[in-house]
Amino acid sequence: MRISKRIAALVLAAALCFSLFGCSAGEKSEKNTGIFTDSTGRDVNVPKKIEKVAVSGPLAQIYVFALCPDLLVGISSAWNETELAYLDAKYHDLPELGQLYGGKGDLDPEALLASGADIVIDVGETKDGMGEELDALSGQTGIPFVHVGVTVETAGEGYRMLGKLLGMEAEAEELASYCERVYAETKALAQRVEKKSLLYCLGDAGLNVIAANSYHSEVIDLLSDNRAVVDAPSSRGTGNEADMEQLLLWDPEVIVFGQDSVFADVGQDPLWQQMTAIRQGTYYEVPVGPHNWLSFPPSVQRYLGMQWLAALLYPAEYGGDFYDAASEFFRLFYHSTLSREQFDAMTANSLGKLQP
Repeated sequence: MRISKRIAALVLAAALCFSLFGCSAGEKSEKNTGIFTDSTGRDVNVPKKIEKVAVSGPLAQIYVFALCPDLLVGISSAWNETELAYLDAKYHDLPELGQLYGGKGDLDPEALLASGADIVIDVGETKDGMGEELDALSGQTGIPFVHVGVTVETAGEGYRMLGKLLGMEAEAEELASYCERVYAETKALAQRVEKKSLLYCLGDAGLNVIAANSYHSEVIDLLSDNRAVVDAPSSRGTGNEADMEQLLLWDPEVIVFGQDSVFADVGQDPLWQQMTAIRQGTYYEVPVGPHNWLSFPPSVQRYLGMQWLAALLYPAEYGGDFYDAASEFFRLFYHSTLSREQFDAMTANSLGKLQP
């Protein structure tokens, strides 16, 4: 059985906390009256009625929050100021439990056990060895860990899986149907247009790119000719490192910049001015609110991101008022109302017809 060093350390910490809290796997198993087959193929014993949910990381946090915010006993990472501005105050003080996967890998077994969670839900890319890792954590904590694998094409089915798990089939179906409708409409649009060439640049210097054929590039690849073709696409949210020479060789029609990148400076930078998109003014900032609409993490907010990118790149084909689409998404997935003022502030550097 392959268990990463980080997971092994968490298992050991969980075992110590488990002993400290005086629980036993037997006590937990009395509640486990059903079987849930997760996306790793594991048959996991789960409570018949799940009332307290924890999540494995930021991606799962966004995905699960849309379905059952009132069941969450904690969040993987504290809300930042941008997120707090859009979320109902009753969710602001959820305790931070840490994350299992991703950059930090700082899941707090003691806080997890103290939360009383009935289950820990992981959502995202299904990777080799994940089942063994989750089994190890389940065995040491007495809390079932389950994984739901999703892509932008299969998020609807992911919500249906969660709906069965949590006894929330009707609520999950509304989200699933939305995801499938938006994806189908976006895919149909992408098949009608001549795709614009594009780079998604991020990092302090803007020299990291989200490479084609990676988990993080699904929306970009769907709607554009992603020029960032590399031998080994990174699975990390920071993307692949490049340099200005390589960017100039790719030279796309459009560049979108991640948050906290060099968007504000490239228009006056002689090096960046060598790129067609910068000279023509066809460069934009990826909207953020409450989360980055394309990534960081690559969760369900990408359905909002794909509608934004379609409206940006192909305004004539997209049609309609994108504010209406954004408002619908905020109602369904963030349980909040998006004002026109908030929308305008989020998209101030993100919309506008492309120059011919």
